[in-house]
Amino acid sequence: MVRRHLPLNALRAFEASARHLSFTRAAIELCVTQAAVSQQVKQLEARLNVVLFRRLPRGLMITAEGEALLPVLRDSFDRMADMLERFEGGHVREVLSVGAVGTFAVGWLVPRLPRFQERHPYVDLRLSTNNNRVDMAAEGLDLAVRFGDGAWHGTEAGHLFEAPLSPLATPEIAERLREPRDLLGETLLRSYRADEWTCWFEAAGIDAPAPHAKGYVFDSSLAMMEAALQGLGVALSPPLMFQRHLRAGLVVQPFLVGTAVGSYWLTRLKSRPETGAMAAFRIWLAEEAATA
Repeated sequence: MVRRHLPLNALRAFEASARHLSFTRAAIELCVTQAAVSQQVKQLEARLNVVLFRRLPRGLMITAEGEALLPVLRDSFDRMADMLERFEGGHVREVLSVGAVGTFAVGWLVPRLPRFQERHPYVDLRLSTNNNRVDMAAEGLDLAVRFGDGAWHGTEAGHLFEAPLSPLATPEIAERLREPRDLLGETLLRSYRADEWTCWFEAAGIDAPAPHAKGYVFDSSLAMMEAALQGLGVALSPPLMFQRHLRAGLVVQPFLVGTAVGSYWLTRLKSRPETGAMAAFRIWLAEEAATA
């Protein structure tokens, strides 16, 4: 019987009174009289057959029963308010949480986001970046863009594109690089994937040098590129993700040889049903990737 015809006014009166520990201040907030708030709380107590407040000469003291009810009501009212705020112009706004490798996010995705927003103005995209290590469930992500072979436990992965790696260096360093073998005399900036330079040298037809025992190692191409920009060495990074740097002449790609050690994928947990916003982003991203 309690579940039917919930007395929303009475529940709101109780919640406001519990926050203020005062019927008077609750009445001011709700724009009603103090007597109306007191009467609504009494009706709720009668309906639930419990005492929610101890009436004191100066204010209220909430009972154990009231303390048990209060957080549930607060959460419910907050969730209702959040949902109502998402309605705009006859549409409901959907929140979409996407995680992405930092290099992909900054170098490729962000410049294209205005096109997604123009097509889907009622999707609120929340973008977080990572270094390709992500826990979608723990981070509450709807989707994640990852780099690798597409095999991640418990996920569905849609292939986007490859982004071959190639040496990138400042113009000053690039002037010294006449042929790929000249790289052997330079500081080679490395990622945590130790075999990338070896793969590139093999693609260039050069006997791969022994892996460096010393030197800088980075967990993202963004950090590696910053080091290259400061002249610390030659970065092995995807030129596709650094088109702005290349167009501005900040870095140079001295050789066209590239090596693909993985691809970018859009992933979703198999346990996470696809929402309208997720589908919209997946379709849009696939269209953009087809022109990459």
